[in-house]
Amino acid sequence: MRHTLSLALLALAAGCMQVAGAGGVPAGLDYAIVRVSEQGAYRVSYRSDPATVPINRMHSWTLHIETADGRPVTGAAVKVDGDMPQHRHGLPTRPRLTRDLGNGDYLVEGMKFQMGGWWAMDFTVTAGGRTDVARFNLMLPG
Repeated sequence: MRHTLSLALLALAAGCMQVAGAGGVPAGLDYAIVRVSEQGAYRVSYRSDPATVPINRMHSWTLHIETADGRPVTGAAVKVDGDMPQHRHGLPTRPRLTRDLGNGDYLVEGMKFQMGGWWAMDFTVTAGGRTDVARFNLMLPG
């Protein structure tokens, strides 16, 4: 009985991976650099420096945060988190917002991706008493 249950669970898991797409990456992921936050409070975009996101190299991102109606968000607190869902590990660094550049732009320093593949970056934005999360998917070569 236990052997049959194990085989059934293994078959189910294999079926889920096939539905998810090659290598466990969900089919149809959105890799846009402009996202509306989960609850619709903010429109967030990023720009990497250098422009092509590097692997195994420290770099920075500039986030641009607007309200849903397009007004720049000033004075925001931003929490940065990233992980590689397929591998179940996070970033090798602890990137953080280091400077409010004005006009809705914020500098995030300490970005580093240690390998190619699918990464998910979450930016939790709090401003004016409202908190919302913008998630970006990246597919880095490697």
